[in-house]
Amino acid sequence: MSELNHEQIAQRLQHLTELSVALNGLEDTDALLERILTTAKQLTKADGGTLYRPNKEKTHLEFDMAINDTLKLHVGGSQPRAKDMRSIALFDDYGHQNLAAVVAYAANIKQSVRIRNVYEADLFNFSEMRHFDEQNNYRCQSLLTVPMLNHEAELIGVLQLINAIDPETHAITSFSETDQGFIEALASQAAIALSNQELIFQLENLFESLVNLINIGIDEKSPNTGRHCQHVPELTMMLAEAVHRSDAAAFKDFRMSERDRRELWMAGLLHDCGKITTPVHVIEKSTKLETIFDRIHLVDARFEILRRDIEIRHLKNMPANDTDRQAAQQSMQEELRQIDSDRAFLKHANIGGERMSDADQDRVRQIAQRTWVDSHGMQHHLLNAEETDNLTIKGGTLTADERKIINNHIAVTIRMLEALPWPKHLKNVPEYAGGHHERMDGKGYPRGLRGDQMSVQARIMAIADIFEALSAKDRPYKTGKTLTESLDILGKFALNGHIDPDLFQVFVKEKVYLQYAEKFMDSAQIDAVDESKIPGYTV
Repeated sequence: MSELNHEQIAQRLQHLTELSVALNGLEDTDALLERILTTAKQLTKADGGTLYRPNKEKTHLEFDMAINDTLKLHVGGSQPRAKDMRSIALFDDYGHQNLAAVVAYAANIKQSVRIRNVYEADLFNFSEMRHFDEQNNYRCQSLLTVPMLNHEAELIGVLQLINAIDPETHAITSFSETDQGFIEALASQAAIALSNQELIFQLENLFESLVNLINIGIDEKSPNTGRHCQHVPELTMMLAEAVHRSDAAAFKDFRMSERDRRELWMAGLLHDCGKITTPVHVIEKSTKLETIFDRIHLVDARFEILRRDIEIRHLKNMPANDTDRQAAQQSMQEELRQIDSDRAFLKHANIGGERMSDADQDRVRQIAQRTWVDSHGMQHHLLNAEETDNLTIKGGTLTADERKIINNHIAVTIRMLEALPWPKHLKNVPEYAGGHHERMDGKGYPRGLRGDQMSVQARIMAIADIFEALSAKDRPYKTGKTLTESLDILGKFALNGHIDPDLFQVFVKEKVYLQYAEKFMDSAQIDAVDESKIPGYTV
């Protein structure tokens, strides 16, 4: 090939400049590699090019991409990968460097190789290349092989160009020293771009691992909450993908890129990170009287004392004649039956549930007024004020103060997330994660945001959080609800301003609930859902 003139050199420099800018903007590795290979072909007027990358163990070069104009060949990159391309060993069976294959030589020695005529060269084994020529009626002649090294001289890949084409005669010619210099410059740029991309991936994976580390910490405090931290992001992404596909007018502008998906996934993983500060005895409170242990046993012991005292009192005052004695014994049995009834009632009240009636709350307060005498002769009410407050909790097992402690986790979550220096593509994580306890009607917490003040992503996460909690079978304070029961409650939430009714439509219409159930719910919970009976859903 004749030497380049000033104009041609200027054009090549322009190509390199454009490639440098493009490489910084490409996030997809396959697209980045394809741009590298096509630019290398353009710079040298090569008929074909191949790109190899080392495997994870750095023992082989894996075929990554090939483009050949004459053969109209394009595999890898934006096209399907070739399945029959063999990798090239970097070492032989004895651990010595493989210097027989030109690609392995360039990788091991970290030097470029330029060959004028493959069929006249005897330094390397070109049997595979000649076999390829025979099969495809092609002839590889000139060759330029350049290792791609990063700033630490580590091998990132190998770029191989085949058959330089003279732009004037269109005949196959050899690659020039100038060609080699330009391709080495390109390979250096490409290696840096790939290294930077790999570094970004590693940092993102490290960050996600740290997030999972936080969730492991929460899991160690509460295995139940730990599963919640894993299931909510899964359900969030299921619903988000359904909204992305939806043709509903309310979501015509909602579309997600891969970056958007990663941002939402990260927010899902972190949505309850503030629970790492929540006391274990509150998270794991399975009964109303539970703290370090279930204090119903202390109450139970007081009932035993009451029974003993009743029996002693009656025995001491037992009448002499048979008729009065029989009446006294009957009276004692009635008192004992009442004691046992109250005792059983408090045990049941201690369990907690969806809703405690006013009558049952009043009965707890009446029982609390009973008195018992301790071993020092001191008289006490059967239940103290704190025990009475706990046993009259209207729903669930948490008192108002404990509910505040639980609810505070979202404020802590927001403070934790807003304290982090988020990169641009993750800047919405605090808003998405921090909004899953807000309500459409503005009655949620911690900021009392209305639906129009919340992103679609935050509203999606709110639904995922509630549905997971309803259907979870591993909570210490409840059993998992069936699909029908969960959808009934969620539908009522859509009607009363709790969750986004448009998102609920998508949730049911696109069968997101079933997709989630088949992956995470117990088969006994997956009943046949009659969608026509779901509140708030229009078939």
